[in-house]
Amino acid sequence: MNLLEVDNLRVRFTTPDGEVTAVNNMTFSLKAGETLGLVGESGSGKSQTAFALMGLLAKNGIIEGSARFEGREILGLSEAELNKVRAEQIAMIFQDPMTSLNPYMKIGPQLMEVLQLHKGMSKKEAFEESVRMLDAVKIPEARKRMQMYPHEFSGGMRQRVMIAMALLCRPKLLIADEPTTALDVTVQAQIMDLLNELKSEFNTAIIMITHDLGVIAGICNKVLVMYAGRTMEYGTTDELFYDPHHPYSRGLLEAIPRLDTQGEVLTTIPGNPPNLLSLPTGCPFQDRCLNAKSRCYQEAPPLETFGTGRQKACFWTPDSPLAGSAA
Repeated sequence: MNLLEVDNLRVRFTTPDGEVTAVNNMTFSLKAGETLGLVGESGSGKSQTAFALMGLLAKNGIIEGSARFEGREILGLSEAELNKVRAEQIAMIFQDPMTSLNPYMKIGPQLMEVLQLHKGMSKKEAFEESVRMLDAVKIPEARKRMQMYPHEFSGGMRQRVMIAMALLCRPKLLIADEPTTALDVTVQAQIMDLLNELKSEFNTAIIMITHDLGVIAGICNKVLVMYAGRTMEYGTTDELFYDPHHPYSRGLLEAIPRLDTQGEVLTTIPGNPPNLLSLPTGCPFQDRCLNAKSRCYQEAPPLETFGTGRQKACFWTPDSPLAGSAA
């Protein structure tokens, strides 16, 4: 049974310049203990997908479609109902922990507040449980750290605090919005190892939002490639890395620097993402695609299923797998 089922999710924003469709007919599912990677360039709709599921869209946002969590529709819930789902069932780690933590409060009270509000714990019980969770995310001297302010932590430590806060109520789904973007590569690897350990320990499903395919390779079971708010390709991580079937997926993989080649010229995807206020007729990737044909400029390719449950929105069929991919 699927833990989360998203069907034809559409997110629009009304602006003074017109209507922007940030997410266009997104469909995917996730089982307990699985990790789904949402990957794509900035502005592709990854974060807005997460905000829609969490009920955190801006006031000018409009949601259509369906998102069922454990069989229950969560789109359109009231604020009171959403507060019961958030933290207790679905939690989110935001991109910048420094702006997510209150700089005027010590770490301890911020963690304890979650348990007192959602679990009804006493102050003493919440304190001890918060210390245990800081230990679980490998923060040294956890009891002492409870009395410290966010600015006294390093970037990696603050991100660990955010992970601990998200996991305090043992949520069944964790949404991580680029949790390693501002961290150096060593700390990134530690955070990825930590998330893998926590996923195994708590059987938590994870939606990992990132533009880093190295992160995707290290933690995700499935990958959904987004571009201009649409699904370009969907499949298992191994399938995507070793046999990409969309030119955009292939372009992202070829742009990864390789360690086994000296003096190579870094491959890039030419051009820029389209303006969401005036999307072109046909495929949104048409102007940047080296395989585009006249048909691509005239009609948008539908999202079609092929192989063993894989999906792609493209008229082009690759002649061969991407040999020696960066996986």
